[in-house]
Amino acid sequence: MSTYHAPIEEMLFVMNEIGDLNEIAGLPGYEDSSPDLVAAILEEAGKLGSEVLDSINIIGDQEGCTLENGVVRTPSGFRNAYAQFIEAGWNSMPFDPEFGGQGLPWLVSTGVSEIWHGANMSFALCPMLTGGAAELLSIHGSSELKNIYLEKMISGEWTGTMNLTEPQAGSDLAQIRTKAERDGNAYRISGQKIYITYGEHDFTENIIHMVLARTPDAPEGIKGISLFVVPKFLINEDGSLGERNDLRCGSLEHKLGIHASPTAVMLFGENEGATGYLVGDENRGIEYMFTMMNNARLTVGLQGVAIAERAYQRARAFADERIQGRDGKTGAKESVAIINHPDVRRMLLSMRCQTEAVRTLAYWVASRLDIAKKHKDAPTAKKAKSYVDLLTPIVKAWSTDIGVEVSNTGVQVHGGMGYIEETGAAQHLRDARIAPIYEGTNGIQAIDLAGRKVARENGETMKMLIAEMRASINDMGHPHARLSKAIDELERVTDWIVKTYVENPVTALAGAVPYLRLAGITIGGWLMVRVFEASKGLAESSPLYAKRKQSSVSFYARHILTQVPGLADAVLDGSSVSADTPPEAV
Repeated sequence: MSTYHAPIEEMLFVMNEIGDLNEIAGLPGYEDSSPDLVAAILEEAGKLGSEVLDSINIIGDQEGCTLENGVVRTPSGFRNAYAQFIEAGWNSMPFDPEFGGQGLPWLVSTGVSEIWHGANMSFALCPMLTGGAAELLSIHGSSELKNIYLEKMISGEWTGTMNLTEPQAGSDLAQIRTKAERDGNAYRISGQKIYITYGEHDFTENIIHMVLARTPDAPEGIKGISLFVVPKFLINEDGSLGERNDLRCGSLEHKLGIHASPTAVMLFGENEGATGYLVGDENRGIEYMFTMMNNARLTVGLQGVAIAERAYQRARAFADERIQGRDGKTGAKESVAIINHPDVRRMLLSMRCQTEAVRTLAYWVASRLDIAKKHKDAPTAKKAKSYVDLLTPIVKAWSTDIGVEVSNTGVQVHGGMGYIEETGAAQHLRDARIAPIYEGTNGIQAIDLAGRKVARENGETMKMLIAEMRASINDMGHPHARLSKAIDELERVTDWIVKTYVENPVTALAGAVPYLRLAGITIGGWLMVRVFEASKGLAESSPLYAKRKQSSVSFYARHILTQVPGLADAVLDGSSVSADTPPEAV
């Protein structure tokens, strides 16, 4: 069975050529992020990924987690792996040195995070959510909350969670009922939360829950929700752990995949009420939580990249080893490895080029996030922030859709063996399937893109990006006809979304999903072409890498970009079918 290997050559090339690593390293606070240092970081992360995390991935899938007498036990090897993870300082990479962080760029942290998710998605969910909770507190928490919690969360000594939805609410957070009663300087929290990733586990001695709840006099709906820090163990004045808070894990969900990640039903305040501490002001909880949610959405998009890469690696290795059928090209009588068959190469090229496309997009957005946070020129930082806001739903939704598609194709490459659990191919598909659902379903991401990010600002940011794509193609000195056509279609459909949203928002949003995919394919294609152009300089020093880039962009242009006209028709011509068909006719 193949071992995961971090695609470090590809990651570094994309970071440098698409992520503008040299520019990022020139930003205030990032001066030490030289290409040599970043390469060394990725090499070390790759070792932990392949030697530790990948080796327990299938074990975790087979054993799963157990809940006994209120205690969650993670699978064999996971607790030790987490201890190695935090001892090496991996949890602290992008955070403020004031609280023990390493202050490295988000671009670098994104590359490292891809390795964790590619090697073991179930494991990586724990530091992913801890990082999001730490970022939330670092931006919105009071000085007191920061001093109590941030250092140990950034180190990974304590982990963090996101407690949003409830049985009756689903994605409609306006329906949540968890209560928060004022009690001096704190609040008493009571209610039930579901789908809480790593809500209970045996990695650390304390778990810090970020909980949405309502105060007694809060307005109805989304505007009446506040955010609270609710620790598993209360903290004494000297920083030591105090008494157990009034909260517990009621049960663990039985899931299609990510079996080694405990998904908990959390019960708060069954007795006197769980002690919670308000973050910021009352009734602004959704606003604050969006900091953590957007962080998570970018990282979930990266899960799509990572699991697609892992599925491709496994399928590629199998295709090299599986001997079956004859090579029709040579006429030889001996059986050959299945990679010699054109349809298998088609599947593998499809897997690889789409994985590369979503990676370039995720890394480019991560670099824009660094520029938005650190650049001294206000207009430059504002433009980068606009791109991050626009592209976050595309990174989340398009990348996770590709993760599922590539994992599914990976099963097909294996043939019947892909349907057998021992090969590992099926696990990737099962694990990948959650990513289009959590952190806001991909349909919600598409509505966010078409409505809030495009229509409500008259398409200004998307049109700015379209202009930038056109200008860079012209700078390359040749037209890239299919990409140019795709950009034209993106502009045409964007104009339609803006116009139709004013006249008939239901019809406009009915086309949101194909619009998001059209945008992802086009923007990803633009970045793929940029990578290909940059790779031409490697024709002599790394001829195989340059050849792979050529095959990737050629396949992408002929098999993926050609989907854009059909997607445009689905938006322009097909939206009314979804919008106008009554429920009883569906």
